[in-house]
Formats: sequence, C-alpha cells, structure tokens
Amino acid sequence: MIDYPFNVNDFDLRQKFLEKHFLNAVSGISKDAKALWGNMNAQEMVEHLLWSFEISNGKIEIICKVPGNLPERMKKFLYHNNPTPYNFKNPSLGEVPPPLRFPGIPETITVLEEELKKFLENFIKDPEGIYVHPIFGPITLEEWHRSHFKHCYHHLLQFELIKQPDVNS
Repeated sequence: MIDYPFNVNDFDLRQKFLEKHFLNAVSGISKDAKALWGNMNAQEMVEHLLWSFEISNGKIEIICKVPGNLPERMKKFLYHNNPTPYNFKNPSLGEVPPPLRFPGIPETITVLEEELKKFLENFIKDPEGIYVHPIFGPITLEEWHRSHFKHCYHHLLQFELIKQPDVNS
C-alpha cells in the first residue's frame, strides 16, 4: 500500500502520481483482492482504468449520455479538491462490468502502461487537445489529467492499494 497525498490542483503532484506511483500501486493488486465497495473484481477494475485511458487517447470514442448542460456543471468536480465519492456510479456504465478483454491482470497492466505512456506524451504535446469524457463531455487533456488522477486514486482506494488521503492538510 502506498501513501500519497491528494491534491487535484497541484499539477506536479498529479504528474508524479501518474508517472511514478500509480502503476507501482496497481501492479501490487492480487487477482483475489476484494473491493471495499462496488461490484468490480480486481481485473475488472484494472480493465476499467485502461478503458478510461483509451478514451482520453482517442483510441475509443464514446458519447456523453449526461443530458443538457449537466456535463458542463459537473466539470467543476475536476477542480474541487475532493476525492471521488465511494460507490460513485458512472451513468455510461451498466450495473454489470463488461466482459474481460485480457486473460489476466499482468497482461492488462502491460497495455495500461502503454496507454498511460501515450496519454502523458499526448498531454505534453497538446494539453488543450479535446476528447469526450463519459460524464463531463468534451474536455481538454489538462482536464483529463485531473480526471485520471481522481479516477485512479479512487480505484486504488477501492482496493486498498493507497492510504486514505488527508485532504484537510
């Protein structure tokens, strides 16, 4: 379990987390790890994180199903220094996780590492590049950077791969 501070508004902290700490933490997951909440198993969670990086890299195109101007209002969440609430439900996902794409966690992490690297390279090249997020609609790569930090942190907490942050300090 890693101990890493939470501050979505600190770019350097987010960058260091994504570059160095996230993959180390997620690589420590066991296929039998139990979630503190939610209905995903360990591999489903890792594949779910991979899916989000594939969207932010433009490899998978999705439609934001959140109606009206709600995505724009919800985008403010990316700037609030609060972790994602436990049991948060993404409206674009069903109650049952999709079928697994990979034979095991190690294979999934290999592809996740490639997609994370692509994202970080794309972010440096064009932080204002825009890809559709399933909840927030079209967002820049800088906003995806914030989203990935919160999202990855959330799922590391879910499987006890990171210590609960103290967001008051």
